[in-house]
Amino acid sequence: MLKGAELLAKVKELAGNATKSEMVRECGYTSLKTDGTERLSFSAFYDALLEAKGFELEKAPKRGRGLTYKAKVQFNGKLQIGDGYLREMGYKPGAEFDIKIRGNSITLTAA
Repeated sequence: MLKGAELLAKVKELAGNATKSEMVRECGYTSLKTDGTERLSFSAFYDALLEAKGFELEKAPKRGRGLTYKAKVQFNGKLQIGDGYLREMGYKPGAEFDIKIRGNSITLTAA
């Protein structure tokens, strides 16, 4: 797969004489499917083209649902805190907390 100045030069060379598919193929943005047919990677080609032109692309982090910073009392009266909150704070299994109740709020502090 061509990148940077090589990619820009190849695209300039092919401009006006090749289709989009031919451009992607000539620049090496292809892979083989399981049935042996060719798959063109248009997204990867366009990302590389933007980077070659000086645009810095940020990769979106692959995460599940985000933390809501809310908890709900379950039907059995228990309050459960998700492990995402504990990981964010750096706590490991077995960590102990002190519980402080003030009015309508509950505060957990590391013991």
